[in-house]
Amino acid sequence: MGKKSLLFFSGLFFILVILSQAQPVRPSVWAGKFYPANPLQLRQMINQWLAESPIHEEIKNLRALIVPHAGYPYSGKVAAQAYRQVKGKDYTAVIIMGPSHHYGFRGVSIDTEARYRTPLGELEVDTHLARQLAQLTGYKTISAAHQQEHSIEVQLPFLQVVLPQVRIVPVVFGYPDQKDVNNMAQALAKIMTNPRILIIATTDLSHYLPKTKANQTDTQTIKLIKKFKGTTLLRKALRGANIMCGVAPVSALLMASQRLAHPQIHILDYRDSSAAGGPTDRVVGYLAAVIEAALPSSPKTEASPSFDLSPSEKQQLLQLAREAITLFLREKKLPDYSPSSPHLWEKKGAFVTLRKKGHLRGCIGFIESNLPLYQTVIQAAIYAAVKDLRFQPVSLEELKEINIEISILSPLKKIRHPAQIQVGRHGLVIEKGNHKGLLLPQVATENGWDSLTFLQQVCLKAGLPPDAWRQGAHLYTFEALVFAEK
Repeated sequence: MGKKSLLFFSGLFFILVILSQAQPVRPSVWAGKFYPANPLQLRQMINQWLAESPIHEEIKNLRALIVPHAGYPYSGKVAAQAYRQVKGKDYTAVIIMGPSHHYGFRGVSIDTEARYRTPLGELEVDTHLARQLAQLTGYKTISAAHQQEHSIEVQLPFLQVVLPQVRIVPVVFGYPDQKDVNNMAQALAKIMTNPRILIIATTDLSHYLPKTKANQTDTQTIKLIKKFKGTTLLRKALRGANIMCGVAPVSALLMASQRLAHPQIHILDYRDSSAAGGPTDRVVGYLAAVIEAALPSSPKTEASPSFDLSPSEKQQLLQLAREAITLFLREKKLPDYSPSSPHLWEKKGAFVTLRKKGHLRGCIGFIESNLPLYQTVIQAAIYAAVKDLRFQPVSLEELKEINIEISILSPLKKIRHPAQIQVGRHGLVIEKGNHKGLLLPQVATENGWDSLTFLQQVCLKAGLPPDAWRQGAHLYTFEALVFAEK
């Protein structure tokens, strides 16, 4: 079966997936009110604001945004200052946290299933990440909290322009509460170990104060934000201070960000509604800020895998993995395929991970391989589907529900001390006697493990006691180029 057949089956699978999706669609409620309903006008407006926003080259490792959520004529230019900094970046998912304006409830709602529609199209919820966040916090989906909420919705067209392929996790906070903020902050701190997940907290600042008073109040609020004083902000709001409507999401973000390596906040813009022609006796304040973390200080030789693939090469491997599983299940044959890209002929270790509705369904691979990469992927894909002893073999009927992820491994590097492990960047291999275990980098971030837990889990994976890494075992790190089906 050649390339045309590969593309045919991949296209057929894509159609089946689209037809089989049962996610509810949350329509655009505020189009035509908070922002233009005409898609051409909307995109042109956002692109114009982005073009007018400066790029801050000194910000190297951007991890989070604080943006407003008023109508675009008032706050759109401010929000664009922050969104310009992430345009075209390599984020896989965005967690958007906003306050509830239209439905009163206690706690936090995490939407784990819906698709969100705007005039620019639809955004998918990252179900796997949303369920991970729900598991870490204990919160569920309260549909009514999302149906009319504008603080989340007005962020979506910006994301569709600057990060068109990204998936989202919408999070709505109910009445501000210290326990809920602490709970979310602890979960975010674990998730933020993954630099490819962007966090957005949306808030407007003081509401309907005279301009002079509002600017003074907002200046004091911004000073606390710059110092990561999330707890202080929350206490002020709980005492009734008119400082911001999104104090809960902003406080949770600030508290979580303190766990990053040398976090810094950059204030990009502040203005109030009078700048857009609103009255000066009742203004609302708007802020754009970004949070960055220090880049890893490892030597350049360790900074990242030297191996990379183009989007087209990644797509070829994902299509090949799916065709390999389909053909093997249907006819017990392997695909007849010969890639033109020299990268796919290089000898690399690779793992293929299968997930069904966000849950692991199989994962097998090879730390090192004497085969070309494309053949390694074929073999790993079939093994993950039918030879992972933790699961029943995948059936042809359920294959349409399976999502495929490929991890290409860098060479192993022996380490002498656990402090050399960077969670979110490194995978682990442990060897002791006849025991050997491996965990991919994304496993630690998906489960919110710290480095000690990661070490204990790789020991258990090898069939060793959880403290075997202290007792003469050999430890190795590696990095992985990870990509998955959309």
